[in-house]
Amino acid sequence: MGRMFGTDGVRGIANVHPMTAEMALEIGRAAAYVCKKHPKQRHKIVIGKDTRVSGYMLESALTAGICSMGVDVLQVGPLSTPGIAFLTRSMRADAGMVISASHNPYQDNGIKIFSRSGFKLPDAEEDEIEDLITSGRIRDIRPTADEIGRAERIEDAAGRYVVFCKNTFPEDQTLEGMKIVLDCANGATYRLAPAVFSELGADVTAIHCAPDGININHNCGSQHTGDLSARVRETGADVGLAFDGDGDRLIAVDERGAQITGDQVMAICARMYKELGLLRNNLVVATVMSNFGFFTAMKRLGIREGVSKVGDRYVLEMMQEKGGVLGGEESGHIIFLNHHTTGDGIISALQLLWAMRWSGQSLSELAGVMTLSPQKIINVDVTDKPPLETLPELQAKVREAEAELGERGRVLIRYSGTQSMCRVMVEGPTEEMTGRLTLALADTVKQCIGR
Repeated sequence: MGRMFGTDGVRGIANVHPMTAEMALEIGRAAAYVCKKHPKQRHKIVIGKDTRVSGYMLESALTAGICSMGVDVLQVGPLSTPGIAFLTRSMRADAGMVISASHNPYQDNGIKIFSRSGFKLPDAEEDEIEDLITSGRIRDIRPTADEIGRAERIEDAAGRYVVFCKNTFPEDQTLEGMKIVLDCANGATYRLAPAVFSELGADVTAIHCAPDGININHNCGSQHTGDLSARVRETGADVGLAFDGDGDRLIAVDERGAQITGDQVMAICARMYKELGLLRNNLVVATVMSNFGFFTAMKRLGIREGVSKVGDRYVLEMMQEKGGVLGGEESGHIIFLNHHTTGDGIISALQLLWAMRWSGQSLSELAGVMTLSPQKIINVDVTDKPPLETLPELQAKVREAEAELGERGRVLIRYSGTQSMCRVMVEGPTEEMTGRLTLALADTVKQCIGR
């Protein structure tokens, strides 16, 4: 059996192992047991979820498992992943659990866990939870009578988080006079984001804010910005902001309707932070998937860059190791450690809007801080994930592509940490060469391990 926890918790198709009610109950029991190791008279865990229909099933199962171990549950209902991280810290809970599959389609779901500090649970504690479940040891630990936990719903959770987000925006600034379009992906930010930006004074138009349990991320949100671009142009808005299903990613759209990537958002904020003396250790942490143009821009600005593996936990680890305050991924998962312990789409948006206010420039002008190199990514569904170096036909194709690119580009092929998928990325000097090489490599992956 492979490791249950991937780069972002446990994830899979809802009601199919490991995302069954039975497994959720076991995860709840094991997580509660691990939390009880901290000396405390009464222990509690916060549970939140996005808007998927399967969230009800998994929430009930998790709650039952946690309570069966003598730990209380604080249910907050639909709330973003960073919202749960915030509440876990502010309510002095022992852990926070989020039921979400982030940007995946509605039929998927997942469980990710935050520690009492608001950071993602360390690998060692995830391994302990998994061992308790797979060994069956957790099934023999059963408190009884008044030692069983209780569950209660926290009604003002969303309001607490909205206030927290607003407090990350400079006190001497407002968004008055700014027209903003929000795409909430029919997900966890559907009530949060409109409240935050309108209360700061913006003229807000919100789209995809009517979740029905199955429309989360469907042709909307941070991975599908077509509707957002059209609405920005239609309304003459200053900016469009797209979040994913659980609210930890941001992709923006400028006043012309052009998409602004996570790399561009980081570059814009890095320049502002540097000039304001906020860029701790003059460092930004990106990943191996970040665009060539980002690294070129950082060198031109005299900013040091760290390069981590893909995954926000790896970005965070490097930020903590090197003492950075800003880091993130091209996908829009950006961490501002001066404000929060995890990636937060709303906070990222507020920092971007602050850059617009501070500079007096439009978003399209600010985006000129970096020039994107032609990049193509193809996701290939795979049946298995053997080490890529054990696929000689693929390695031969990679060598051919790298020889053609020379120093003008690069090839990166890696497995997704959360899906049965292989990502093939090529960056090159022209769109034609980049697209051609990416297609050839993706076809080879399909032939070797595709489904």
